[in-house]
Amino acid sequence: MSRTIFAFVLAATLAAAMVRQEYPVSDDGIPQPPGFPAPVYRITSGTNNAALAALGERLFEDPILSADSTISCETCHQPFAAFAHVDHALSHGVEGRIGRRNVPSLQNLAWQTSFMWDGAIANLDMQSLSPITGHDEMASNLDTLIHKLSTNAAYPRLFREAFGTDTITVPRVLRAVGRFVAGFVSANARYDRYIAGKDTLAENELRGLQLFRAHCASCHAEPLFTNNGFASNGLRPNAALPDSGRYLVTHNQQDLFRFRVPTLRNITRTHPYMHDGRFKKLRDVLAHYASPQALDGHADASVRSIGPLSDVDRKDIIAFLMTLEDQ
Repeated sequence: MSRTIFAFVLAATLAAAMVRQEYPVSDDGIPQPPGFPAPVYRITSGTNNAALAALGERLFEDPILSADSTISCETCHQPFAAFAHVDHALSHGVEGRIGRRNVPSLQNLAWQTSFMWDGAIANLDMQSLSPITGHDEMASNLDTLIHKLSTNAAYPRLFREAFGTDTITVPRVLRAVGRFVAGFVSANARYDRYIAGKDTLAENELRGLQLFRAHCASCHAEPLFTNNGFASNGLRPNAALPDSGRYLVTHNQQDLFRFRVPTLRNITRTHPYMHDGRFKKLRDVLAHYASPQALDGHADASVRSIGPLSDVDRKDIIAFLMTLEDQ
């Protein structure tokens, strides 16, 4: 067995062995970890919550959602990589097509107020419509997709269990997938146990936490490690992949080169980094932020204020970020 195949099998085995952490749930059935704000996501009434999540899981894992039935949501959002696309700078689609942006991780989405790197979508139930129909991703025709699902041996029954009737519609497909991914909750990392007084951090990790709070937390706010906002992080535009970021949505000059602030939870599992996947290592990311002279002119003031960081500072911050890994 090659080293690559062995690594994949090992990762898949570890992912399969993961035990889901149980938390109290909101009135909508969304897990509610201690210390987290109330979730933004709401489940539409008139559905069987458990059956809806089960249907969403089936759809998420099924390549039937793609035009040629070769690409599933899980193809790019891999469970062992915190539902990111590990080692791929850009998304991969049908017929070998390559997208324009890095695949974001999927976690704590029930608390997220916008989706996609540019925030083009503001509702979790609508998010999957973009990759399902996107030319460089699943490239599905919606009428064809509904026909495929309706004539499938299993799906009419699964939709009936979730919605009360076996009618399959695009809104129902999107709602099921949204409900499933809303349950991807990360709140049991060593950091969380430390905050709860149930674990300890090493000296370098504690120094990293202090440095993180001083230099990074204005954007990557605890406990979600994102402020759900947008920022220009000083990356020089990628000439090979021109991307104006949120400006493409708002056409506001102030949003030029601004991208959604991603969560840093499980950041050690979700490489490569940035909207275009240009950095393979966390040390490359820290080197970028620790070099004010290298920042492009559009960098936000909060990014410029980070200032120089010594090699020891960077190592300590990375040591802290490793405490955000959650099985």
